[in-house]
Amino acid sequence: MAGKTLTRMDLTEAVFRAVGLSRNESADLVESVLQHMSDALVDGETVKISSFGTFSVREKAARVGRNPKTGEEVPILPRRVLTFRPSHLMKERVAAGNKS
Repeated sequence: MAGKTLTRMDLTEAVFRAVGLSRNESADLVESVLQHMSDALVDGETVKISSFGTFSVREKAARVGRNPKTGEEVPILPRRVLTFRPSHLMKERVAAGNKS
């Protein structure tokens, strides 16, 4: 595994090459899409990108946890967590990439 990370700049460069907008316009477009997705998730909406996957926010209830080192019970507060569920097409693409 190469360990490379896809960054906003990489996305901006891809939009610049594929669409032909200027680099600044491409950066603004990428930022706008990410901001729109982020705002929707903060509002509790689900973000579904066809052939990619679904981002959603899950409410987790309060519960009692345990410190594994001491065995002491610790309260865990309720919280919201972000989840991602990849589409079947994405799962297949990733699995096919592992075979090569």
